[in-house]
Amino acid sequence: MDTYLRQVYRSMLILSGVFMVGTFLIISLGIVSRVMKINIAGLDAYAGYCIAAALFLALPATLQQGDHIRVTLVLERISPKWRSVVEWWCLLVASFLTVYMAWYAVRFVWLSYQLGEVSSSADVSPLWIPQLAMAIGCIGFALSFLHALVLRGKRRDLIQTTQEGSHVE
Repeated sequence: MDTYLRQVYRSMLILSGVFMVGTFLIISLGIVSRVMKINIAGLDAYAGYCIAAALFLALPATLQQGDHIRVTLVLERISPKWRSVVEWWCLLVASFLTVYMAWYAVRFVWLSYQLGEVSSSADVSPLWIPQLAMAIGCIGFALSFLHALVLRGKRRDLIQTTQEGSHVE
């Protein structure tokens, strides 16, 4: 199951990359259309949808790769016993919060679908379509925290950490 879930996270990350490329292409099309004085309605909205989809779909893989913010400054200064307690507590709270977030993201999409909500911008797209990527990303994120919790119970880690501490340059 571990291998399958990691493959799901990787697939979501690849899909996130596809949406990033989509953002680039839409913005490029917008630039070209302005230069050629052609009005294509809704390009800004579609670029925004792609950015949001890329962000949410990348959440599980970035958690797995250890790229989310962690307070290692505190964790490195406490005893191994307390570090374990704090890490368990953080995983439990994060699991609860992400499941809650996923539940409401799915509910949000369903309500948008039921009510027939459309974008207020020029594209007038049904909102449930771009919101779907957000909901899928939230589900994946919740799943990745639950996965991390189960692995922690087996004395293994989902989150790959490095000794460099921060990836900031």
